[in-house]
Amino acid sequence: MPLLSIEGIRKEYQVRGKKILALDAIDLTVDEGEFVTIVGPSGCGKSTLLNLIVGLLRSSFGRIVFHGDPINGICTKIGYVTQKDNLLPWRTLIANVEIALEIRGVDKRARRVQAEELIGRVGLGGFEDHYPHELSGGMRQRANIIRTLIYDPELILMDEPFGPLDAQTRIVLQDQLLKLWAASRKTILFITHDLIEAITLADRVVLMTSRPGRIKSIENITIPRPRDVFKIHETQQFRAAHERLWQELRPEVNLA
Repeated sequence: MPLLSIEGIRKEYQVRGKKILALDAIDLTVDEGEFVTIVGPSGCGKSTLLNLIVGLLRSSFGRIVFHGDPINGICTKIGYVTQKDNLLPWRTLIANVEIALEIRGVDKRARRVQAEELIGRVGLGGFEDHYPHELSGGMRQRANIIRTLIYDPELILMDEPFGPLDAQTRIVLQDQLLKLWAASRKTILFITHDLIEAITLADRVVLMTSRPGRIKSIENITIPRPRDVFKIHETQQFRAAHERLWQELRPEVNLA
């Protein structure tokens, strides 16, 4: 049984008295431990799909099943990393990272140990007592990711978490994310506009059409792991996957 099953999902919105179809006939399964990326043109419903999975929205038709149970509301076993870090400005880095454990009533010493370990793993050691405004965008996004990892969700949704960052910082964070994933083997569903990023990270790349969003194709990425994100684009396997996916994506981008 897959960890996540998306079955015939359709989502409509009412906008100024008119129906807008955002998603149509979405079918997708994700197995435990998989890293799946979703790529598609702007406005194709990628973020809407994540909001449906986590329970922030209700579908117009179809259902989403997580661990054998339909999603009918907010699911606390699913973590959500957004594009904006949303760190609390009045809390230090370490206080932000450990907040989920604090809410759950975890002992202060225990949650501090876990937070310090994750902070060290993403290269933020020494910044524990800094506030968000004292950190760079890349540092804040690293904190955003480990703030989700610390409470051990079974599925992690990521909505373009590296989108606002410069190219160099993106590559560094891609490398750190893959190392975190290799250590935890958490199931990740990752949205991006960047086809190179989608291929670099994924076991499978899901390509969506322009609105209304439908799944156009799914590409298995067979590039061996661990991957060198700094050189992966030089490999023949990467170039071949990129060429196939770009041929599928290009007409959708031109229509968007």
